[in-house]
Amino acid sequence: MRCMEIFPLPLEHYNKKDECREMAGAGKVDFAFDLQLFAGEKTEEPTAKRRADALKKGQVGRSQEINAAFVMLAGFFVLKMLGSDAVEEVMNYSVYIFGNLNFDVNEETIMQLFIGIVILLAKTSIPLMLFIMVIGLAMNVAQVGFHFSTEKLSFNPGRLNPISGFGRIFSKRSLVELAKSLIKIAIIGSLVYMNLSEELWQMPKLMFADLFAGVSQVSEVVFKLVFKIIGLFMVMAILDLIYQKWQNTQDLKMSKQEVKEEFKQQEGDPQIKGKIRQKQRQMAMSRMMKEVPKADVIITNPTHFAVALKYEAGMPAPVVLAKGQDAVAQKIKELARENSVPIVENKPLARALYAAVDVGGSIPQELFKAVAEVLAYVYKLKHRHRRRFA
Repeated sequence: MRCMEIFPLPLEHYNKKDECREMAGAGKVDFAFDLQLFAGEKTEEPTAKRRADALKKGQVGRSQEINAAFVMLAGFFVLKMLGSDAVEEVMNYSVYIFGNLNFDVNEETIMQLFIGIVILLAKTSIPLMLFIMVIGLAMNVAQVGFHFSTEKLSFNPGRLNPISGFGRIFSKRSLVELAKSLIKIAIIGSLVYMNLSEELWQMPKLMFADLFAGVSQVSEVVFKLVFKIIGLFMVMAILDLIYQKWQNTQDLKMSKQEVKEEFKQQEGDPQIKGKIRQKQRQMAMSRMMKEVPKADVIITNPTHFAVALKYEAGMPAPVVLAKGQDAVAQKIKELARENSVPIVENKPLARALYAAVDVGGSIPQELFKAVAEVLAYVYKLKHRHRRRFA
């Protein structure tokens, strides 16, 4: 059995060589580890607070590929549905322009042309832009809910640091994005080649076809190719969303020390809470002891329990002003002697009162008779004392 030293740990974390040899010789240890070195490893799942804080900062598991894929799908779907109408609008306006080339060029006619072009663009592009905008917002909300954060927009001087910027360029996330871009380029290139390699041979025939028929045929080829590309992009986007959720969880993972610190922030430091509770007990004890001189009688065990009782006319039942066990009981009796409060030894009654009644509470009905006998005895003693000194 031999003693091994593991570097690069600080020397103060290890025993001296002689001590290590002695322990190894005694068969107690083979290795010298400092487990604190592993305390900083982020092995714990992120807490709800950690996720909420990240959400406020805009750090969420969101895939831009999902947005891009659905926006492309929505855009080309609208173009396919409304494309013929848009082409017809453009053709009609073109016919109108070329059919009125003999108009006078002045401010009024130029304004009419400009207004006509604006209306044409509004008819053909606004529905497409609105639909794409709605789809883009819907995809963001579907992924992370409706959250708005300005954290990413705020100025951060650290982003200007060339060293950290260089690190981001060659980070794991950047390499993943590069791989995704290369895959997309390869997919687009392959699909374009496979689909257009057959269609290119048909293109010369379009020279002899009607204009609308040629445009329609070309558009069919383009839309067929585009929807194939979008279909593959959808698959990639779903895989990317799964990866982004996983990567975000990995980025938010916490070390054991971070979990402890967060718990302290939320629940309070246990040591501080203990001191607060201790202070509260001391204050409650002080208030209770101030009530002892007002008691009519102290009922004791005689050593382990002490209960201070008071009864006045109009009270439904005698009230416990103070109670205690062991050292507290001795303190109650000491205060009673200093203030000439009678002390009566009654073991069963003292135990029963201590267990059944809280400080400030009235005694239960089943103890009325026993307490009444004690109070009657005390009042009798007080009456004799007054008569003796009268």
